[in-house]
Formats: sequence, structure tokens, C-alpha cells
Amino acid sequence: MSRSEEIRSTRAQDAAIESAVLQQVLDLHPTVLTVAELAREMGEAGERSAGRDAIERAVRDLSGAGLLHSSDAFVLPSRAALRFDELLGGGS
Repeated sequence: MSRSEEIRSTRAQDAAIESAVLQQVLDLHPTVLTVAELAREMGEAGERSAGRDAIERAVRDLSGAGLLHSSDAFVLPSRAALRFDELLGGGS
């Protein structure tokens, strides 16, 4: 696999994980989750597993994009994410 193919593959994996994380947070809203609880919900229970790292990166990137609010303690969907979910028929 060439370096550019590897980068594209990694981007696709990151996008898939971000999508899964956002969907999980939206599905569980209004439950307030920690990153550790989110990782457990998504089947990544290990303290420093590769999956847990990917979830933490996804939370960081989704927060940067304005779709999640996160602190050292909690992860919550932003109002924009909740509205988008509502428009797609996912919100209650």
C-alpha cells in the first residue's frame, strides 16, 4: 500500500469512527457521558486501547468542528448536532 493510499485509508477510518461517536452521543442524549463511558458503550473498554485512542481523537475533532462539547469530564452534543439530528428525523 502506498503512503497516499494509507493516508486515505486512515482518513476514512477516522471519519467512520467520528460518525459512530457522534451517532452514539446523539442516540444516548440526554444522558451525560464521560469519554470512558462512551468508549465502554462503543465496546472499547481498555484504558489505553487503540480503539479508546481513536474515540478520544474523534471527540476532540468533533468538538473542534462544533458538533460536540467536551471537557475533561463529559461529552455532550452541541445544539447544532442536535438540530441536525432532528432534521434527519433522529431527534425526539
